[in-house]
Amino acid sequence: MVTGVPVYNLQDSLEDVEEGLLYNSCEYCTMDYIYFTNRKNVLKGVISIKNLVKARDKTLPSSEIMVEDLVTVDPYTDQERVVYLALSNGLKAIPVVDEAGKLLGAVPYDTILQIFNHEVQSDIFNFGGIFHRVGDEYTSIHSSAIHMIRSRLPWLIIGVIGGTLAATLIAQFEELLAGFIALASFIPVMVYMSDAAGAQTEALIIRSMALDTKLNVRKYLTREILVASALALVSGAFAALLAYLTRQNLILGIIIFLALFFSIIASVTINTVAPLILRRFNYDPALATGPLATIFSDIATLAIYLAVAITLLGGT
Repeated sequence: MVTGVPVYNLQDSLEDVEEGLLYNSCEYCTMDYIYFTNRKNVLKGVISIKNLVKARDKTLPSSEIMVEDLVTVDPYTDQERVVYLALSNGLKAIPVVDEAGKLLGAVPYDTILQIFNHEVQSDIFNFGGIFHRVGDEYTSIHSSAIHMIRSRLPWLIIGVIGGTLAATLIAQFEELLAGFIALASFIPVMVYMSDAAGAQTEALIIRSMALDTKLNVRKYLTREILVASALALVSGAFAALLAYLTRQNLILGIIIFLALFFSIIASVTINTVAPLILRRFNYDPALATGPLATIFSDIATLAIYLAVAITLLGGT
């Protein structure tokens, strides 16, 4: 935020404003908009430089052409929200006001672009599961190897632990898999499909949380489960058909259908709920959801797959 912005009184004429801008231009940090306040310094409207220049009758009071439907932020507004408001409303700067509506300054376009660039880089690293709040050290190729290892290693360790748990789970069903080897060949398909559906859900819920701070969780979760059910039905049926055509085994096709149907629903539910829980405990959902949700999703998928298999094959 900068405080050196053009501020004038509501009753000042356009001519007075132009003269003031010419005389005081060197004192302003940004001149994209002129801000108008009342005697209590409460922001009432803005005029862009373009509209000021285009106005033909310079004797008009500024209040005649100023925009009163304002987009503002307060000093505690999240910087991602500032960028979103600026881009979605086509603004070059956003005024900052306090609880009483008094003008404190403005966030200029260069600051908005810097924030946008920083957040894009941060999101790229977060999607990679880097265990760190991305800052200036990741905007350069000169970060030390020790720092990079320390930032990335924790999530890989968690992944190893999760993979070991999954392997332990599979080991409990070695006899079943040995007797019906086709089941083992479809484990990668089951894990990939549930992870893919979960990754889509994760991206959508994190984006929704960022854009809508008052997200209706119950409504959103209900919609996601309905969508997941439809995706699971179609994907499960298609996978079951391929399993039957390639292995000529009806029981295998039924197992694949049921297991994939419930696995996708479980994965979507996990990847929807996980960011909400992380946010509740003040953790960054974009940073932690991917690695953690993937572990839980994989274990749930394997458990469902093997449980369905042992249930249907128990009587054969």
